[in-house]
Amino acid sequence: MAAKALLLYKTSLRLKPGRLFALHRGLHPYYKNAGLYTAVSNPSAIRSHTVMAHADGLSKGIRTHHLSKGIRFYVNENEVKPAVSGQTRPLLLMLPWLNSRPQAQEKYCEIYLRTGFDVLVVESNLGHFLWPRWGMDYSAKVLQLLESEAFSKRPVVVHAFSIGGYTFAQLVVHVAKDTQRYQGLIDRVKGQIYDSLVIGSLDRMAVGVSKTLFPRFEHLVKYTSLLYFHIFKRQTVDYFNASIDVFWNTPLTSPSLYYFCDNDVMCDMEATHKLMEHWKRRGITVTSKNWEESIHAGHLRTHPQEYLSVLEHFLCSLNILPLKSKM
Repeated sequence: MAAKALLLYKTSLRLKPGRLFALHRGLHPYYKNAGLYTAVSNPSAIRSHTVMAHADGLSKGIRTHHLSKGIRFYVNENEVKPAVSGQTRPLLLMLPWLNSRPQAQEKYCEIYLRTGFDVLVVESNLGHFLWPRWGMDYSAKVLQLLESEAFSKRPVVVHAFSIGGYTFAQLVVHVAKDTQRYQGLIDRVKGQIYDSLVIGSLDRMAVGVSKTLFPRFEHLVKYTSLLYFHIFKRQTVDYFNASIDVFWNTPLTSPSLYYFCDNDVMCDMEATHKLMEHWKRRGITVTSKNWEESIHAGHLRTHPQEYLSVLEHFLCSLNILPLKSKM
């Protein structure tokens, strides 16, 4: 029954056949891809799994390792002295916005690679949002990857964009269920960066999906999405609420940085400020940069100097940047 309703939801969007196939394929939980299982079960295989030199704008000495569909590991093979003697190279966990292009992601990767990070990119999938159980399974595999031998000793900084923050929240749900087991990871997460976090009501989430994927049919997709969520409340809305509650009371208490703007229709300003104040009361150091006008998940492009200045100051405060790193 659920599968039939989900199919009706997709066909109601009146997409072209090719687009419908792409969406249907995206709804499958691709975390079962052999590459990700290989990376989790055999960490030493990470460096040998589909390794290729990159030639599309990243600096010389950077290699890209495709671990799975939507999951890539960028390795900085240049010699960089760590901030603390003997410290392993920091890892940037990047969760991009929905439907983002690799070229756009690489602009952010380049920033971190240039400062001595390696970068693990974990893309979100529409199916993870429409059917949260798939997202929970997917985030569990990503968590296993972060706990694998290849990454288990690395300090981690999280940079989540837009709905990528929801994907990360699903990962945090797993951590919150067994904080004793994941205490090592909790301690290793040194900083959290949230850019254009989609926060507020379910209506905001529906707006986010419609504007990002189907802007020409924004209102139709929004109301169809809300109807879908109403029909499958137990399988969707209840999961969303649980993830939001955990995110507000996250076991990750490392310093955080928020980027947002007043004209972002996907982000509830009041809810954002309430969340930041709640974290501050819990003892979490919160930094924020707010613009009156900017672009959702496009602040770097719109305000490059301010964006980079705030980011550099935040990263320096974490004391994990390699010596003489340059942003």
